[in-house]
Amino acid sequence: MNDDVARRSGSHAASAAAPEGAAPAAGAPAEAPAPGAALLEIRDLDVEFATQQGTVKAVEGASLSLPAGGTLAIVGESGSGKSTTAMAAIGLLPGNGRVTGGSIRFDGQELVGLPDAKMRHIRGRRIGLVPQDPMSNLNPVTRVGQQIGETLLTHGLATKATVKQQVVEVMERAGIPEPERRAGQYPHELSGGLRQRVLIAIGLACRPQLLIADEPTSALDVTVQQVILDQIDEMTRELGSSVLLITHDLGLAAERAQQLVVMHRGRVVEAGDARAILEDPQHSYTRSLVAAAPSVAAARLLPEAFDPAPAALADDDTASLSTAALRKKDLTPLVEIRDLTKVYPVRGREDFTAAKDVSLKIPRGATVSVVGESGSGKTTTARMLLKLIEPTSGEITFDGKDVLGMRGADLKDFRQRVQAVFQDPFSSLNPSFTVGRIIEEPLHAYRRGNAKERRHRALELMEQVALPAHFHRRYPSELSGGQRQRVAIARALALEPDLIVCDEPVSALDVLVQAQILDLLKDLQDRMGLSYLFISHDLAVVRLISDYVCVMKDGEVVEAASSEEIFTNPRHPYTRRLLASIPGNELDIRVEGDGEHV
Repeated sequence: MNDDVARRSGSHAASAAAPEGAAPAAGAPAEAPAPGAALLEIRDLDVEFATQQGTVKAVEGASLSLPAGGTLAIVGESGSGKSTTAMAAIGLLPGNGRVTGGSIRFDGQELVGLPDAKMRHIRGRRIGLVPQDPMSNLNPVTRVGQQIGETLLTHGLATKATVKQQVVEVMERAGIPEPERRAGQYPHELSGGLRQRVLIAIGLACRPQLLIADEPTSALDVTVQQVILDQIDEMTRELGSSVLLITHDLGLAAERAQQLVVMHRGRVVEAGDARAILEDPQHSYTRSLVAAAPSVAAARLLPEAFDPAPAALADDDTASLSTAALRKKDLTPLVEIRDLTKVYPVRGREDFTAAKDVSLKIPRGATVSVVGESGSGKTTTARMLLKLIEPTSGEITFDGKDVLGMRGADLKDFRQRVQAVFQDPFSSLNPSFTVGRIIEEPLHAYRRGNAKERRHRALELMEQVALPAHFHRRYPSELSGGQRQRVAIARALALEPDLIVCDEPVSALDVLVQAQILDLLKDLQDRMGLSYLFISHDLAVVRLISDYVCVMKDGEVVEAASSEEIFTNPRHPYTRRLLASIPGNELDIRVEGDGEHV
């Protein structure tokens, strides 16, 4: 391991000698390594990518050791090399990427240079993968049950006669409700959380020795996240399997992994016991990561001289004021939603009610967050507000105007003043456009400035969301998940809207960029009086940014109060269960020197 890596005694992440002996044939049954022996051993790994701008060294001299039956987490910001390291291990680097040095040994067998035919016997059967982005990894024209079954059939673990029942069992193990019905659905018919669980089901289908989980719960609410991670832990205990967990959630890493590897700019900078690193980080970069991580213990920061007590808006007490609104003493709501209901007819079955009698208000300059499990109706509510789907009944007013009746010029003005940042950046960005053109597109559509002015504005926005200027010429496929989400946020800010609907806007971002984006959103709100409808499953983020919180379950609002009230005195049992499920909540993490108490 590199000399600049902070070391810890007894760490399994420290580089060890490669196992002796001949490697078993690819696909041959292998005995489980002895407890504590390395199942995956990466030594001095170098990975390069050929780009239009030249060769990019994505990973340099990275080393780690994952023992059999253990869980090792790799953390770091977007572009740090953590996903590239994992993809190199499973032989799934993009066509322009290649391993240029080092060794990757799995169960004693060298994987670097292994022919593709032999690698296919290992990948899926002995090494499972749960990728980060469900929409770009699931076939949109194939039912999800068929996609899970394909894995079982390919590796000879099911027959055509048994595959349907085995698919149902795999889906149940992955926490997917109504697996028989869900197996017959297409990916677009599932919520983001359910799509992610389908990927988890595929990764676990063959009960592999090693599961590489690349942000496996980034799209899931905390209660489902807990169920999925508990199931992964159970599999590890039963089969002696190992988990390589890639995550930007430090609390999750500390709670679920015994060992932690911190990567920065393609290098391992710190490795060792997970809790020891997070409670007492040694490297300056690790300290900055810990300092930037949001915590439910940290209340929303308010400027001095303002009373943090919420001010009720209406008789139903469904809104509170932000700092900007307090400053202006503006009690007029920008958005009012009353008794909003969405019912989907289902052929041959009872109609499905996605949202029922939802009421909330968004004051000018305030942040109202909506939290709840996947399928609770929070995204459906947001899409009705955006006028992307029509409600079955109810009312929506924006700045005093009826949204549901808007047409022509009124609707165009509404689209300009209300922007959205969606959960899945890959599916919301045009893959044939460069980053610069994507950000400039709303400016062009509303005839803002000339070509030179639009390009200058795009570069300003890229700087605000921490994207390098040379990314202006890149395409979405050339960016990491976090970088793509930053492009989506920059595009939403282009027209300087009054309201931004944020559907999981920071779920794909590492904690450093997440902190930058949240700071940016708060700064824009204070300077411009922006309002936000913020949808998130990350309650620590919700606590940090919200004035007011709505908790939804099964399509209904079960609790609504100020952020302070929700987090310090939750009244509904479901709200209390959400708070209890937050990973790493019990950790006492402190940073000295480079950061503050988190």
